[in-house]
Amino acid sequence: MNRQSGVYLSEVVGALSYALDITEGQPVGHSLRCCWIGMHVGQRLGLSESELSDLYYTVLLKDIGCSSNAARICSLYLADDLDFKGNYKSVDTKLPEILRFLIANTARQSGLVERLRTMIHVARNGGEIARELIDTRCHRGADIARSMRFSEAVARGILDLDEHWDGSGQPLRRAGEDISLFARIALMAQVIDVFFMRGGAAVAVAEAQDRAGRWFDPRLVAIVSQLADDAAFWATLLANDLPERVAALEPPALMRQVDEDYLDDIAAGFAQVVDAKSPFTAGHSDRVSLFADLIAEELGHAPERRRWLKRAALLHDIGKLGVSNSVLDKNGRLDEDEWRQIRRHPELGRTILSKISVFHDMARIAGDHHERLDGKGYPCAIGGSDIDLDTRIVTAADIFDALTADRPYRKAMSVPEAFAIMRADVGTALDPVVLAALECGFARLHGVAAEGADQAA
Repeated sequence: MNRQSGVYLSEVVGALSYALDITEGQPVGHSLRCCWIGMHVGQRLGLSESELSDLYYTVLLKDIGCSSNAARICSLYLADDLDFKGNYKSVDTKLPEILRFLIANTARQSGLVERLRTMIHVARNGGEIARELIDTRCHRGADIARSMRFSEAVARGILDLDEHWDGSGQPLRRAGEDISLFARIALMAQVIDVFFMRGGAAVAVAEAQDRAGRWFDPRLVAIVSQLADDAAFWATLLANDLPERVAALEPPALMRQVDEDYLDDIAAGFAQVVDAKSPFTAGHSDRVSLFADLIAEELGHAPERRRWLKRAALLHDIGKLGVSNSVLDKNGRLDEDEWRQIRRHPELGRTILSKISVFHDMARIAGDHHERLDGKGYPCAIGGSDIDLDTRIVTAADIFDALTADRPYRKAMSVPEAFAIMRADVGTALDPVVLAALECGFARLHGVAAEGADQAA
């Protein structure tokens, strides 16, 4: 495939889809494999280039609302949301299978009484719980897709992802051809990939055939059945060059280059995915971006550098999508294994952003924003001059927001209280120049706000 120089939407979204894979508890590359499967189905259906383009992004972004129900899953099922979601992807709606899943995945780490109480609650309210979780995920995903400038057809495909051909799905109980075609293809591709990774092509095709007429459009299952003996098709799912092969499936005439404004929207969209994972991080990435920009302005950064830094701040916590909410939202001291999970998120963020050429130089900020000047941070215990100024800025902004926002284990602090704590960490965790810039920026904002109040009075 020949591309002109520039940044293409498919590269950015394809790489960011790895973040969606980890928060769904799926093997890395799940979204790309689903796209490979789904696009071949769409091609065999004879879809137009415009339809194939929308299908392409529907499948890559099918899970973009997935983080929004993670906290509820932990709360309702007393479960690790990553394991729960990963295991649930293989479950059919047949009652014995649902019961086996719930017994195996509900409150496994709880005492007998608490586990029994949880199981009874789930048994009594299972239908309503499932509808709530799926409704949240699907509507949130559709809204984020719209905010990232994708078509209404893509948003509708994401909204309908969990609807079933026979009307037994969620959240709107759509049936048959009332379900978005893109959603029908995406859901089938999802199930096929899950079973392919567990048992191979024959198992995956057999599962699709078993769900034909219930979950899946029989016409789509017939197409997959035709691919059953295509060894090259299935081998590609495990190939090292899968990202390039998936990128080549996008209709060439409709490939979209992204400008700076669009990159801002993409970063903001994925920041919503990150922040939706926990009720305690709602708006966190936006605020860190704002505070980082305030510091950069005080330090005299050029406008284009400030814009880049705001984008990096929006994405600094993307690795948290790979951390269970049972850890993120824990109201109490973390044990060593839980701390290990927390310490892993910067490296996950570095890995995700490193895959994208236009975000590659932001990867160090995601990877290093919990490092300290004294070398006692994580994950690599670097310090001093090894931590660049941009990372120091995001670190200060991140700490300030963490102190001034509610957390599971404490209430938000006042701004003066937060600054007092941060001053005690100058030279060990925080850069003195950066903290001074943040304080000056807040003093300036306070002055502007006071002046505005006086004028209004």
